[in-house]
Amino acid sequence: MIKITKHISKNIKQKWQHTKPRSKFILSFALLCLTARSLPLFAPIRPQDIAQNQQTLEFIDRNGLPLGTILTRDQENTVVVPLEQISPLFINAIIAAEDKRYYQHGALDIKAIGRSLLEAIQAKQIVSGASTITMQLARMLEPTPRTLVNKVREIWLSWRITAGMNKNQILQSYVNRLPMGGNIYGVEAASRAYFGISATDLNLAQATILAALPNDPTDLNPYYNWSLLKQRQIYVLKRMVEDNYITSAEAEKVLAEKITLQPKNQGIIAAPHFLFWLSQNQSTAINKHLSTTTTPTVIRTTIDRPLQQFVTTQVQQVIQNLTPYNVHHAAAIVINNQTGEVLAYVGSPDYFNTQKMGSNDGVQALRQPGSTLKPFLYQLALENQVINPNTILPDVPTYYAIPGAKLYSPTNYNQDRFLGPVIVRVALANSLNIPAVRVLEKVGVEQFLNRLHQLGFQHLQASPEHYGLGLSLGSGEVSLWELAKAYLIMARQGEIIPVVTRERWEAEGRRQKESPLSPLPPFERGERQNYLEKITFFQDRMREDYLQTKNKNLPPLPKAKSEWMLIANMLSDTHARAAEFGVNSALNLPFPAAVKTGTSSDFRNTWTVGFTNDYTVAVWVGNFSGESMVEISGVMGAAPLWNRIMLHLHEKMEPKGFRPPKNMVQRPVCTISGLRPKSDCPSVITEYFYPEQLAEYENLSALYSVENLPDEYNEWLAKQSKSSLVSGGLKILFPQEDDYFLMDDVGGEKKLEFKLANAQENSVEWWLNGEKLAVNSDNSLFWKLSPGKWTLEVRSADIIDRVNFEVKLPSKSPYNGFSIRVRSQESYQIR
Repeated sequence: MIKITKHISKNIKQKWQHTKPRSKFILSFALLCLTARSLPLFAPIRPQDIAQNQQTLEFIDRNGLPLGTILTRDQENTVVVPLEQISPLFINAIIAAEDKRYYQHGALDIKAIGRSLLEAIQAKQIVSGASTITMQLARMLEPTPRTLVNKVREIWLSWRITAGMNKNQILQSYVNRLPMGGNIYGVEAASRAYFGISATDLNLAQATILAALPNDPTDLNPYYNWSLLKQRQIYVLKRMVEDNYITSAEAEKVLAEKITLQPKNQGIIAAPHFLFWLSQNQSTAINKHLSTTTTPTVIRTTIDRPLQQFVTTQVQQVIQNLTPYNVHHAAAIVINNQTGEVLAYVGSPDYFNTQKMGSNDGVQALRQPGSTLKPFLYQLALENQVINPNTILPDVPTYYAIPGAKLYSPTNYNQDRFLGPVIVRVALANSLNIPAVRVLEKVGVEQFLNRLHQLGFQHLQASPEHYGLGLSLGSGEVSLWELAKAYLIMARQGEIIPVVTRERWEAEGRRQKESPLSPLPPFERGERQNYLEKITFFQDRMREDYLQTKNKNLPPLPKAKSEWMLIANMLSDTHARAAEFGVNSALNLPFPAAVKTGTSSDFRNTWTVGFTNDYTVAVWVGNFSGESMVEISGVMGAAPLWNRIMLHLHEKMEPKGFRPPKNMVQRPVCTISGLRPKSDCPSVITEYFYPEQLAEYENLSALYSVENLPDEYNEWLAKQSKSSLVSGGLKILFPQEDDYFLMDDVGGEKKLEFKLANAQENSVEWWLNGEKLAVNSDNSLFWKLSPGKWTLEVRSADIIDRVNFEVKLPSKSPYNGFSIRVRSQESYQIR
């Protein structure tokens, strides 16, 4: 027996050795293909492996009112129905449109593949695809970019599906997963959303419309591209006629039939952006719960539906009013300060308006915040005693040298206007840019950036050098959500609390005993317990965002409540912001409210964020495209919407006033000196002081005169037509003491402009090195540059002011055509 076996093996081996190479290759390839095709039999995909256990998420508001139903693909949520509960008209239509030989081939349609290759060769481009329904199902199960490698994976998955499922099982899984536009997946969900009926009751017109949708569910949206969808329906009907499902007469009748669509809310009653955001941010405990249930899950949120609908209406009305100014989008969020509950969340004027990018979420979108970060900068500066409440900040033209770039010269919103010396309260309330940049320069960009991380601004992840001093003016990008949470911290005097979006749900699945939400509405006897068993309760506990930033070692916010209270006091001071915003702007309410506006560069974004003791309201107005508005600032764009929401929130009961800052006392101060007012003070306000600063307040007041402004105010003074802030009423502004100038030697007349401040506007005598140059009442005089040491003197009656300066002629000037002003022989500035 052994000899016979050896003999046979030897013969096979000899025959194989004498086989031609070409035949060997064919046999080897055939064996390889047979092996590869057999492997799926050992790893079949069965119906239970891809069962869609999770059903729809149903949301209700805090009082049990329905908000809507979410069918999200990410969670594999849909309305699953067996094949026998779907109209045969739709089954025939989808097979005709997507895979006419579905019941005649396996996972692949070799005939269709050959036809597709031939057409591609003839046209030198891809004319038609050859994907079968099974291959499409494989792509739905594992979506990947369309590459050659992924196509091979798709075929492999299709073979595994065919190995474990029959044709009807595959078709059932397919039609229950079809993308049907927006958040709608599956024929049953689409039939309910678009026609308000079950898939069982679809007529031929409705069935062919739905069969046309999966080809391009975005561009064939029935609410916005009906004509394109009808063209695709014609294709479906044509294929059905060719395959003898219907006659030509029936197809023509269907095309003439009028189809009525349901309202375009797609199952959403209110707060669509909020619901979609919520469904995509599930906690681990909820995902675990959803994976073990086969019934629809009802989620009770913190949203107040009547308030949500009011805010949505106001967003739409404000945008309608601003449309002539090229304003098309807005977003708003309302938070309860006591509990941290989100009561309203509006991401755009109309979520379902795809032509106007309505599904974009303006609450979560990242945009430059303008001046809305300034309160946090001033709070940090006060906390670290970099400034004091009575510090005077210069709002004057200022220049910063930036390596490799032009001089950085920040300007205010009203670019040509500077207020000169301003106290901190006025600088913040009027949102002045130059004082804010100076404060940031003292605080340090890195330290301020760390504070913003502590406050929850997760997306400011670039280096301090990247943002630079512009961080105080909004050079980074933040979301309205982050701003609202940060202002909630301010409203709570520096205390961080979770932002709540849903009712609490413990890890083991029990409802927490203490819930900030109001009780559920009353039910009939016996219904309440069943309802509670059906509802999933949980809370979105937002941990302190600084723990989620790249620097996880940041300390918690210090409990320095007096500075937070002081900032709230400044932001609620109607008179302090009157210089820029007036006393009758949309920022002014008939009750105490702290508020801050922001406008980003080129009028691309406008913001208004503020709070009372009860609520925090944050509003953004702009364009999702990033297109500029027509000179719409925060007070013009976002503030009116903020005003309407705040008035509505407090229409039944006005909020209590803000408590005064702890451990601080009030004293009258001069707005020019920041000290105790004297007879020469032009303006007086009441400001808060730390008790330990009162001695300085008293002692320095006796030494300070408002007429002795530092030299950094000279350029600003030179532009004032008349100033009472000049010592003796007469002061040389330019040149300054000990300046010297380098002039080139290329010939021509180079002139220097002398500038002065003349409070009395009297006639002035100009003297240079004892020689009278001119007599006039102007505030400037041009003088031809000449090398030497000079003493400039101006006289008016018995008032005299003088400065010394020098002009040099270097052997070789590196700046041809310019005179260079040098101060203290250390720095220079081209003039």
